[in-house]
Amino acid sequence: MSPKYDYHYKTVFISDVHLGSRHCKAEQLLAFLKRLRCEQLFLVGDIVDVWAMHKRVHWPQSHNNVLRKILSMAKKGVKVTYIPGNHDANFREFCGAEFGLIHIAREVRFETEAGKTLLIMHGDELDFAVRYSRMNRWVGDIAYDGLMAVNRWVNLIRGRLGLSYWSLAKWVKTNVAQADAAIKAYQHAGFEHAKRQGVDGLICGHLHYPSMLHQDDVTYYNDGDWVENCTALVQDFDGEFHLLHLAFAAELHGGDVERRTQSAVTVGS
Repeated sequence: MSPKYDYHYKTVFISDVHLGSRHCKAEQLLAFLKRLRCEQLFLVGDIVDVWAMHKRVHWPQSHNNVLRKILSMAKKGVKVTYIPGNHDANFREFCGAEFGLIHIAREVRFETEAGKTLLIMHGDELDFAVRYSRMNRWVGDIAYDGLMAVNRWVNLIRGRLGLSYWSLAKWVKTNVAQADAAIKAYQHAGFEHAKRQGVDGLICGHLHYPSMLHQDDVTYYNDGDWVENCTALVQDFDGEFHLLHLAFAAELHGGDVERRTQSAVTVGS
């Protein structure tokens, strides 16, 4: 019996899965990949969280299953490209090589079906825009880890009350002025980097803040993550891009999947 594909796209971009971290939503990603059919898959960094595993190894079977599924997709003809991020920067030394039919690259210039050229990179290269030093990156990681730990307990209680998943980290990013300013500064740096590189747009991850923004004929895409948001950026066969927001609570119990799509928003210069 042939598998049922609910998601059929030309190209798919995912990042910030953080396999090896207890915050990773590997079951949700695997549910998506099992029902996905695509010609090309870009893994845009932080797929494996080497940083987290230096502190504590968390590697249940579901994390193995995600890697096996991606390798299986590559063996079945999907062109898979892995662009390492800052949490899996160890793999950057293998850029230009192939591992199990998966090509590893530092960044990629990608031509869309509509003839646009997009630069694909993880995005930690833009951290300078929010004045990151090594120290405040470290402090930020601790704070984020703490938020996610609290979030797990909040959602355990919400689940018992029959309420849907809620992201504390996302709420902080949206409602705390300093966090909002940092996100906007990062996005601005993304636009400027794309302009300097002479491309039509930028695809990145890193920020755990999925978005599609358009400014001065340049488009900024952030494909989000599989820690807080469960999102994927996709290109359809007409060359149009969409941001999928996938809610898999029902999927894990054999129910229907809630899917929302997002289009690009034009922002001021």
